[in-house]
Amino acid sequence: MQKVCFLSTDNLEDFFVWDDLLLPHFATHDYTVDVVSWHAKNVDWSQYEMVIVRSTWDYQDDADTFVQVLKQIDQADTILANPLGTMQWNISKRYLQELQNKGIDIIPSKFYQTMQSRDLIEHFAIFGCDEIVIKPLVSANSDNTFRLTLESLQAQHQLIDLTFKAKECVVQPFLNSIINDGEYSLFYFNGQYSHAIKKVPKSGDFRVQEEHGGQLFSVTPDMHQKAAGEKVLSVLPTETLYARVDLAYHQGLWQLMEVELIEPSLYFNMDEGSAARFVAATLDYLNK
Repeated sequence: MQKVCFLSTDNLEDFFVWDDLLLPHFATHDYTVDVVSWHAKNVDWSQYEMVIVRSTWDYQDDADTFVQVLKQIDQADTILANPLGTMQWNISKRYLQELQNKGIDIIPSKFYQTMQSRDLIEHFAIFGCDEIVIKPLVSANSDNTFRLTLESLQAQHQLIDLTFKAKECVVQPFLNSIINDGEYSLFYFNGQYSHAIKKVPKSGDFRVQEEHGGQLFSVTPDMHQKAAGEKVLSVLPTETLYARVDLAYHQGLWQLMEVELIEPSLYFNMDEGSAARFVAATLDYLNK
């Protein structure tokens, strides 16, 4: 039996994890899977044919140490997926600027080294909207993400000042389409389309993750969504084992919210064939 590692974290009690659905498909191909926390010490990474970054959902709390762990794995006699350089590129949302320069339609965005609440006020006029969103450039699970009106900005100004006084961030218009229709995620395994879902926040919220009460729906993307997803895939720095392309409708276009190349949930529970497709894609990726 050959071995694969899923890189995870210490505590996933408050998260929905669907990677166990992959295990019987790996077993069919004579692979066993170990789940190892990225916090673990003295791991012999070379015992694995591949280390696949999966549910490392607290890495944003210490991104520098996380990258050092990825470098250790990359230097071992194993294959790291996704590739180290691609994950380093993807770890900060500044990659959106680069994709925009390559012709990708992204959600209108302003990027900053730091931010104070008084400087946020002008963004309502810049974007021509009544609500804005500010979030760290290195983040996951909507941590430290604020949806703001002028009134709530005033009410939360101290917290915003504290959060972003030394933290890079991006400011964007809040998209009502996320409330009215949802956020769409298209999943690609080894460059091939697998499946898609729509995520809709619970009433009164704007976060679409399951952990925050978001609802999930299996969908079939239309030709415009698929074209947007494939265009993003075509300009990534390298080929990837997996990619999740998150889209929202804005200004008459399907615009990129994020492309997730480090630790996205791939929602194997939402498509009964997706787990088998992922394992097949993994074996093809190994054989390249």
